[in-house]
Amino acid sequence: MAKRIVLAGLLGGIAMFVWASVAHIVTGLGAIGIQEIPNEKVVLGAMQLSLGQNHGMYIFPAMGREGMAGYQAKLDVSPSGVLIYHPAGMKAMEPRQLVVEFLTEVIEAFLAVFLLARTRITGFGAGMGFMVLLGILTALSTNVSYWNWYGFPTSYTAVYMLMQAVNFVVVGLVAVPMLKKRA
Repeated sequence: MAKRIVLAGLLGGIAMFVWASVAHIVTGLGAIGIQEIPNEKVVLGAMQLSLGQNHGMYIFPAMGREGMAGYQAKLDVSPSGVLIYHPAGMKAMEPRQLVVEFLTEVIEAFLAVFLLARTRITGFGAGMGFMVLLGILTALSTNVSYWNWYGFPTSYTAVYMLMQAVNFVVVGLVAVPMLKKRA
């Protein structure tokens, strides 16, 4: 059984990686809710001048020393948001990024398969139901909080939740038949 769990996790992770790649690159789902900055050249010049080589995640306006007490007053008169900043020179689709994504998805699939194998679930439908619930759980775990607290666009959040849930459906389609328990 251990060999089947490892193989099902690996193959499920590969299937998840393929699905996620297709969803982002072929279907364009990964771009839903993302907009281009108007006057981009001016905005990027100001960011580069202000932030320079300082990679990071920034929130604006800054809370400052007064914390939440003075923050609402700033929000009343200033735009707000979250910025992930990388200085000039970042590479798109580096092999390291693809390796990290692939390994993450293999680990996710392996953990899902491991959890499924620990249950008494025996049927295909019940196994797929388990995987769908895992997909929904993972989709909710960060996406709703990012939408709620950071203002991620609703369309972006909904699509990423859907893609995450489908990730586990794909894993289930590969892994559930492999784990079919003997009566």
